[in-house]
Amino acid sequence: MRSYWLPLTYPPKIPKVLSGECTQTIRPGRKYRVGDRVAFHGWGGTPYRSKWSFKTPYWEVIWITQITLFPDGIGYLYSEFGSRWTWASVDDVALLDGIDPPTGEELGRVLLSMHKIPPEGLPAQIIRWKWSE
Repeated sequence: MRSYWLPLTYPPKIPKVLSGECTQTIRPGRKYRVGDRVAFHGWGGTPYRSKWSFKTPYWEVIWITQITLFPDGIGYLYSEFGSRWTWASVDDVALLDGIDPPTGEELGRVLLSMHKIPPEGLPAQIIRWKWSE
């Protein structure tokens, strides 16, 4: 089991994570595993140059799926259909991820504004945790 501190920088998501309404995040890379622990923090000012504005307790990761982010959508690695979905077709992912408004198109805008996603794709993970106070 490994433990990670993760920053939360998308303002509409922060209160949802703190209240337990949102228990999902999408992160680039492939380092997280079921059984790991994640905790979140905010920045009081400039990221990496300011104090943390809040921090959560550690929560256990209970579900992971491997994805690839593309400029036009999400590819699922372990899907029975080997599928790649456009941003417009992933509203359910946006809702679980605390996106406002909860549409796949807005999820795409948020992720594209936070990460450089090349045409060949960016490996990533959808991570869900078990929330507790």
